[in-house]
Amino acid sequence: MNMFFQAVTGILLLQLLFAIWNAAQLPKLGAAGTRAVKALPVQGGSRALRLSVLIPARNEADNIGECLTSVLASSTGGIEAEIIVLDDSSTDGTGAIAAAAGGGRVRVLQGCELPEGWLGKSHACAQLAEAAGGDWLLFLDADVRLQPKALQAALSAAGAAGGGMITGFPRQNTGSWLERLIVPLMVFTIICHLPIPLVRASRDPRFVAAHGGFILIHRDSYDSCGGHAAIRSELVDDMALARAVKRSGGTVALMDITEQVHMRMYHNAREVWSGYRKNIYAGIGRSPVLLLAVLIVYWSLYVLPAAAVLYYGLSGSPGAALWPAAALLAGMAVKRTSDAAGRQPVWFCLLLPAGMLCLSLIAVASWRGSRPRGGYEWKGRRYG
Repeated sequence: MNMFFQAVTGILLLQLLFAIWNAAQLPKLGAAGTRAVKALPVQGGSRALRLSVLIPARNEADNIGECLTSVLASSTGGIEAEIIVLDDSSTDGTGAIAAAAGGGRVRVLQGCELPEGWLGKSHACAQLAEAAGGDWLLFLDADVRLQPKALQAALSAAGAAGGGMITGFPRQNTGSWLERLIVPLMVFTIICHLPIPLVRASRDPRFVAAHGGFILIHRDSYDSCGGHAAIRSELVDDMALARAVKRSGGTVALMDITEQVHMRMYHNAREVWSGYRKNIYAGIGRSPVLLLAVLIVYWSLYVLPAAAVLYYGLSGSPGAALWPAAALLAGMAVKRTSDAAGRQPVWFCLLLPAGMLCLSLIAVASWRGSRPRGGYEWKGRRYG
């Protein structure tokens, strides 16, 4: 058994080195030295770079007001930005709250009936894009909050990129126990497994990462890839849009946006369970073989060392727990590296074994939801 945990420790130490290197590859949105953008040349003249901030909102009465307040506070300093909210058949007064919070600076649209073959968020985003007039489209979720200079930072990054898509993972605020166990694992997955330079450098659509809470995309790139119409039935719409951009020849840039953007995606354990249950199985391509392989690897690396330490400690054989403890500490060091990239508290690294255990349970539930007579529910809609 010692040989197994020695091997696990070695693998985790290599993963730690990769995670440290990988996290350092993330360019920061708004970092010093990023080229500021004031204007773009247009037929020999110049005009201000136009930005459309687009917010799909379905039953977001608790979020939309604060979201718009932060967006309006960020759209100062000469930024030419239109702000559009689409009220997607809300039943809680979201549209009225958005109109009041906008104070005349926000356009609120009423969403059309969901057509056959479309999923809700993609349809809402498609309507927003159709109504937008900006050179760049910034799709935000209603639970996102921007810092005062976030839009200028976004425009600077857009000017440096010249086109394509820019995205990143907002700093996640958490409150309930399952949020703290599960939500930071989004960044963990990216930092530990996806070579970040390849997101931009490689044309392979498998090398992508995206977060639907913050997607900045050039209008030409959006149109070239087919926009949300091209991914109308995809459950994990952010990743699907990023892949579509790459397939159309565009670039995707993953950036560290945690200093400029934060959010609280879920507010209780039930929301965490429902949200991840909807996305996990679709996110790995609906492959049961791949799901099983991932669960075996995650359990071997992150759960079994903790279980072994507990077992040997309770059985009065602390000496036998040496290598399992080494593996456990190495895993926590990897988690701390990803948590630092996501600006999470230091002590969250201690939650890794419990987080992986809960993630496994949600992943199995996600697989079961994909089977006949299964399905998922989110925001009052049912998905097959």
